[in-house]
Amino acid sequence: MIARVHSAILQGIDAIACEVETDVAVGGSGELKLVGLPDAAVKESVSRIQAALRNSGYRWPGPKVTINLAPADVKKESAAFDLPIAVATMLAGGMFASEVIDGYLLLGELALDGRVRPVKGALATAMLVDTLAGSGKRDAPRGIILPAENAAEAAVVDGVEVVPVRFLSDAVGILTGELPPEPVRVDLDEVFAAESRYDVDFSDVRGQETVKRALTIAAAGHHNILMIGPPGSGKTMLAKRIPSILPSLTAAESLETTRVYSSRGLLAPGQSLMATRPVRTPHHSSSSAALVGGGAIPQPGEVSLAHHGVLFLDEFPEFARDTLEMIRQPLEDGCVTIPRVHATLKFPARIMLVAAMNPCPCGYYTDPKRHCKCSPFQIERYMSRVSGPLIDRIDIHVEVPPVPWRQLRGDGDGLSSAAMREQVLHARGAQRQRFSDGDGHVTTTNATMSSRQVRRHCTLDENGEGILKQAMNELGLSARAHDKILRIARTIADIEGEDNVQSHHVAEAVQYRRLDRNL
Repeated sequence: MIARVHSAILQGIDAIACEVETDVAVGGSGELKLVGLPDAAVKESVSRIQAALRNSGYRWPGPKVTINLAPADVKKESAAFDLPIAVATMLAGGMFASEVIDGYLLLGELALDGRVRPVKGALATAMLVDTLAGSGKRDAPRGIILPAENAAEAAVVDGVEVVPVRFLSDAVGILTGELPPEPVRVDLDEVFAAESRYDVDFSDVRGQETVKRALTIAAAGHHNILMIGPPGSGKTMLAKRIPSILPSLTAAESLETTRVYSSRGLLAPGQSLMATRPVRTPHHSSSSAALVGGGAIPQPGEVSLAHHGVLFLDEFPEFARDTLEMIRQPLEDGCVTIPRVHATLKFPARIMLVAAMNPCPCGYYTDPKRHCKCSPFQIERYMSRVSGPLIDRIDIHVEVPPVPWRQLRGDGDGLSSAAMREQVLHARGAQRQRFSDGDGHVTTTNATMSSRQVRRHCTLDENGEGILKQAMNELGLSARAHDKILRIARTIADIEGEDNVQSHHVAEAVQYRRLDRNL
């Protein structure tokens, strides 16, 4: 007897449809066969499933069992096939019958006592079910049975019946009609209202008002920024507060970000969505695969985990040079492309890069109260660890000086996140209106303007042209730096509510390109 059960394979952050087919031969002797390119975790599942069946009060149907995972040319990994294999085997063995089995996609890992453990990629699987249900096929699943811990994240996909189970026996009861399904519902408005809050605020930062100005500009135009200052000047504290001044995540952005975290199994039990913008702070010893993504089984790295949020790279020059060079493509394209023999995977990576570094190896070159022990050669070698082309792709370079005692112990609070966010939202509104016509280029912020859009929206008067010309000649700026100055100036004008870029906007923008070198 043959039985078929719908399931799914996780490839990167996407799910693709999979069928679990089981054939149980009646009588005679034989052997158990598991085919369809299973990896070690899937091959080991048979022992887990046999124990789970036995400890749940069921039996293994016999020695001659063939299990096929289709499509057969796609490698299967993870233990998420435990539940569909168990159900398909029981159906093929005649232990129960179900009239609703074609209406559900099954996913879940089994414990030896029959408990259903959480798996990765529940959100992507729910999105797959939604797509299949809309295809119009008669046998397409319209619901999903999965571990209770994954139900909240899957339930954010509207129109999919998400049925949580805690034990194998619960799944059998629902499929036979003995237990009524209790679909999970999630109110997205309630989730955002309850969870879209930040526990940090820029008012906690004493002093550094000049740096806050630069961060406001960076957030307003979605510009990458590099902070340079001695240890203890507050670079990390500032970076972790940047999401509090960015616009709130939209529903679409939240789904995209959540899908990345779901594929890595990083959502907390019962968490349905990423309601706040992520901040990822990888250590400088991170490998290229950890930072950008990849591996034998390609997974998204820190760049993708920071999607629609902030990637903070502290101790910037301490990262391996080859590793840093790999983030240049995601900064340009907004995605990470990982080619493999059988497929090319793409992971989203639309990030705001925030980097921080000391001005020299000891860190005290710009500190007026501490003596720097580094020679000019050591300082030059330290700064050159970050390549010129990568520096070119960072829009704003700002110095973070030590905070004086008077400001550190002062009673007054500095500029708050609410005040900074108001300026950011005002500038983002101007950009949204400016780029609403499309102009043949998908643009939402000033940082992503094409060269043609820069020429169109960043026209300068005579004084502005003179300031830009002087900066280009004296600093030896590249063509990319030229365009970035204009983009930054356009953002400054948007914050101030000006329709045209004026000379003082250009002058301020030039001040944020001090690390440019004539390379």
